[in-house]
Amino acid sequence: MLQRSATICLVVIGLCQTLATAQEAPSADDEPTTPFQIPRVETRIDVDGVLDEPVWKRAWVMTLDYEVQPGENTPAPVRTEVFVMHDESRLYVGFRAYDPDPSAIRAHLADRDQAWTDDWVGVVLDTFNDERRDYLFAVNPLGVQMDVIEVNSSGGTPWDGIWKSAGTITDWGWSAEIEIPFSTLRFQRSSGPQIWGFDAIRGYPRNVSHQIGAFARDRSNNCYLCQAHKIEGFADVSPGRNIELVPTLTASRTDLREDFPNGPVVNGDPEVEIGLTARWGVTPNLTLSGTINPDFSQVEADALQLRVNRPFAIFFPELRPFFMEGADFFDTSMNVVYTRMMRDPAWGLKLTGKEGAHTMGAYVVEDDVTNLIIPGSESSSFTVLDQSNRATVLRYKFDIDNRFTIGGLITNREGNDYLNRVGGVDGDFRITPKDRVFVQLVSSSTRYPSDVAEGFDQPEGDFDDWAAEVLYIHDTRTWEWWAAWSDIGTDFRADLGFLPQVGYEHREAGLGYTWNARNGSWYSRLNLKAKVADTKDQSGFLLFHEDVVQFTVEGPMQSHSIVRPSRAREGFNGELFDFNRLSLHFCAKPDGHSHAWLNVHGGGQVDYANTRPGDFLNINAGFWYRFGRHFRIEPIFTRERMDVDEGWLYTSTIGQLAASWQFNPRSFVRMILQHVDNEFNPALFSDGRGPEYQNLFSQLLFSYKLNPRTVLFVGYSDSSIATQDYGLTQADRTIFAKIGYAWVF
Repeated sequence: MLQRSATICLVVIGLCQTLATAQEAPSADDEPTTPFQIPRVETRIDVDGVLDEPVWKRAWVMTLDYEVQPGENTPAPVRTEVFVMHDESRLYVGFRAYDPDPSAIRAHLADRDQAWTDDWVGVVLDTFNDERRDYLFAVNPLGVQMDVIEVNSSGGTPWDGIWKSAGTITDWGWSAEIEIPFSTLRFQRSSGPQIWGFDAIRGYPRNVSHQIGAFARDRSNNCYLCQAHKIEGFADVSPGRNIELVPTLTASRTDLREDFPNGPVVNGDPEVEIGLTARWGVTPNLTLSGTINPDFSQVEADALQLRVNRPFAIFFPELRPFFMEGADFFDTSMNVVYTRMMRDPAWGLKLTGKEGAHTMGAYVVEDDVTNLIIPGSESSSFTVLDQSNRATVLRYKFDIDNRFTIGGLITNREGNDYLNRVGGVDGDFRITPKDRVFVQLVSSSTRYPSDVAEGFDQPEGDFDDWAAEVLYIHDTRTWEWWAAWSDIGTDFRADLGFLPQVGYEHREAGLGYTWNARNGSWYSRLNLKAKVADTKDQSGFLLFHEDVVQFTVEGPMQSHSIVRPSRAREGFNGELFDFNRLSLHFCAKPDGHSHAWLNVHGGGQVDYANTRPGDFLNINAGFWYRFGRHFRIEPIFTRERMDVDEGWLYTSTIGQLAASWQFNPRSFVRMILQHVDNEFNPALFSDGRGPEYQNLFSQLLFSYKLNPRTVLFVGYSDSSIATQDYGLTQADRTIFAKIGYAWVF
């Protein structure tokens, strides 16, 4: 413990010294820029994708002159004009996307957020001008909407705003109109003019996927928003009363074969539930939302993942709207907040906002079911407590100019005889435009019910521990290197997060070099990386060591290829195993209608059920193809086989087929079939498992979305099971319908 504490102290002291030096040093990011003035108008537009209203002549106009990917600030291959203006309650953005060959424009009808492989245009808005977080609103030539909240250099967070868009294809290219109500945005609380960060971008996918932007980007600067244009205006803009009410009505009936597999399917009782979700913009920068008896059913089926010979719990992304909104406020480098741990909420209340340099977020949820991941250093277990719990999360961040952020986080989950609390601090320090450091230190206090403590060999009564992580990244246009260290205590628990492995110390270092494309290059980008990683448990026993080399090629037909050989040593159940492994990846979009991929992984692997070495081969392949603008089909196949010295051990196969007909940007009908077939050699297993298990899941869904919260879903799903003793037999079937309507005031 003393050694671990000393390590943290040295890291903190070093960071403080570096911060002091960095604050004294001048930065190119600090150079002032003159904001572009955005005119205010009084006339609304008809959002039809055609910029034919006279009021567009009053808009601020600019062109997108730079290709930023794969070209490095080279002249844009096509011309794009952008028009921006606003009235009292809405922002208007128009695009004219010229194309020398309009017949090559890639445009398909798709569900929301599913048209990124088409042509598209988008606007980036840093409404707090803090150069940390932005909204991206994008649209394809047929008006399909895509939106996301981007956190600077940390990727995007799924998000669904209510806004209008339309696109139309012409004989000179295509055009689009976007109308964004200020009630959809969070922005500064000010009666005077505001300054926002701004970018406009265009995706132009042909043989190469070109990205075109409004300004030249420095690839050796780790702050994209620091380089963005500044726009000024929006004095006295109003989000209106900024109240949103969404009542929902959900009806379903589930029939079960209770005496499985020989009994009949028994019709269940119809269930009808009424729920309400409300959202109130207390101020332009502070939002309060709540939900009572919400419908948190998963309309989207989770993507299947292999579960055989996986010692730790599997991660699934969050898809529920209440938790997705504002999710980026609660992100930290360690995954100590994972909202899918809340399974069946009865009610929830959430507050998020930003005031100057202060960012805050909080939510309280009453959950009727308590899911628990019991983590360990070599595997994790799962159980469900037959009790409700109240989950609370508090988050605060403080910005120091545009380069440093420090924050705090507290989570609390409490039931009758169960408790888990986590608290800690974290920091994001952009030391220079090329160097960035993330730090997090948290501690936990936990108490399990006595039957869980006894059944899963956990400590009795209250127990405490801590966890820490430090990540350093140096990133330029050609060179990158990084180093990471984390230490997760054996008794550390984050039951509102996703940390299925505890009780280990991890060290990692890596180096990479990138060859950027030049005029006439056959490739778009080449990258070579090498990494060394080492993980030991708290007693010093080696859990995993890996030496890796990875070579990546991005080339014609939007292809992406990876070759990744590695040498690994893995410790499990007191034994050490040495392996060689090879991973291959290839994907390509040969035209505007298709995308195909192939992943192959093979080499040595531990048989965790029996603690012995083996060899495995995993193949994952799939493609999607669009027939015309409306119909899309996507088959996916995954197969893994493992052998040990005694012979064949298991084969696990997953097949999925999805097909959909998109009537228009608002409605579709979709069919999904998912089949799992696990075959085992019982003679080589000591747990008495049978030779085969199959599961077949099917779903038929009709969806209509006037906007993300005014929706109608009608569907049917069922599942069937088979073993060596009986063929596929229906276990259950469900019919369901949901209607929700968003009143926005």
